[in-house]
Amino acid sequence: MAETPVGFSRSTEDYLKTIYGLESSGGPALTSAIAEVLEVAPPSVSGMIKRLSESGLVEHAPYRGVQLTNAGRRAALRVVRRHRILETYLTSKLGYDWDSVHEEAERLEHAASDDLIERMAMALGNPQYDPHGAPIPTKDGEIEEPETIALVDVAVGEIAELRMVGDRDPDVLRYLGALGLKPGVLFEVVGRQPFRGPITIRVIRSTKKDTDQVIGNELAQLLHCLVTEEEVG
Repeated sequence: MAETPVGFSRSTEDYLKTIYGLESSGGPALTSAIAEVLEVAPPSVSGMIKRLSESGLVEHAPYRGVQLTNAGRRAALRVVRRHRILETYLTSKLGYDWDSVHEEAERLEHAASDDLIERMAMALGNPQYDPHGAPIPTKDGEIEEPETIALVDVAVGEIAELRMVGDRDPDVLRYLGALGLKPGVLFEVVGRQPFRGPITIRVIRSTKKDTDQVIGNELAQLLHCLVTEEEVG
């Protein structure tokens, strides 16, 4: 299997990045969740996890999931950095839309050398966030992980800033872009229907005449926000 610029196979990098993403969502990564993200059979995941464990990259407790070791986390963050720098470069310098860069970056992240990534980062001014609001790890392996909450947990009357959205579903990104909901947008939650119903938000300082948007519960769970103290007006 072909080796990547940092010495790991593409498959190994995909697993490490997936485990990191699942851990970031809260807790150990379950084999079933890894299989779902990577679209592979659970027995294949079990075999790879065994190899990663033997290499000292993960720790696996049966029925309790997988956790990255310090070495595994460092390796995962190198891949995450490459992916997010590539997404940022493609949108900022090459005119890609934010809904189309994920798949392109998925392909390029395994071929790009660390030197190329650092040159891209310098050309971009060493950005802290990618186009979807995700923090970009530093070249030293540090990452800022802001304590955001999902839109579903923002109370009626609170002002929040949209900080991050997932980058895997281009249809969702196109929809959010059409609504003007991108990282950095401020909004107020003005209504919430009971029983996991839709949430109404009012975008603040929008150029659009109609700034109220109705967001379904499922989508609201994917929008990561930071509640602010800013006053409306």
